[in-house]
Amino acid sequence: MSSEAAESAEQAPRRRSAWVFLRDVLVIVLIAALVSFVVKTFVVRSFYIPSGSMERTLLINDRILVDELTPRWAGYDRGDVVVFEDPGGWLPPAPQHPARPFIVEAADWVLTFVGLSTTDAQDHLVKRLIGLPGDHVVCCNTLGQITVNGSPIDELSYLDLPSGDTAASNVDFDVTVPAGSMWVMGDNRDRSQDSRAHQELPGGGFVPLDDVVGRAFLTTWPLDRFGLIDTHDEVFRSVPEPEK
Repeated sequence: MSSEAAESAEQAPRRRSAWVFLRDVLVIVLIAALVSFVVKTFVVRSFYIPSGSMERTLLINDRILVDELTPRWAGYDRGDVVVFEDPGGWLPPAPQHPARPFIVEAADWVLTFVGLSTTDAQDHLVKRLIGLPGDHVVCCNTLGQITVNGSPIDELSYLDLPSGDTAASNVDFDVTVPAGSMWVMGDNRDRSQDSRAHQELPGGGFVPLDDVVGRAFLTTWPLDRFGLIDTHDEVFRSVPEPEK
């Protein structure tokens, strides 16, 4: 065998080995992307906080993880911090940004697909769940407290109110939460466009359960704020179930 033929025979296995390696890497990447997509869609999802409506619980630019799985079979509880899609008319029209290069748009789409980018966080809202389906939620009693099914709730442990103000809301309301919906409010009551601010819309200020992504349970960034998100169960413990 000539030297050229021998060299060609040696290069053929090398090319095959390189192709097998690239094929295996591609398969691993595709599997990882699929797993990430499934996790993001059905298990846990990352969001960032774009506004101060949930201060002091959540601050602007906090990164949070949202549990999408547990509420599917266990439901939600009063006090949960929930992330939901705009029910319609809650958010202002999105500003028009200059077109980005195709490669940037493609990269952001891929990162959003696998749950590493939070670009779509601006299309969602985060609030505290105050009223479940059937609950009668009223503001306010003589102490400035909201009542749920006739029971007052003391929210001062988590509300961010102006100095000297103890009223849980400066907007009065008297609502009964319809089936398949929830009544939500921000912890920073004077800076939160929540259920109270949208009662004139067709949805009456209620958030359909179908629009809820899940329950926020962990602040992941910045690191000095890493920790579980408190649902303040003790505040709602005395609330009776709604009358049938």
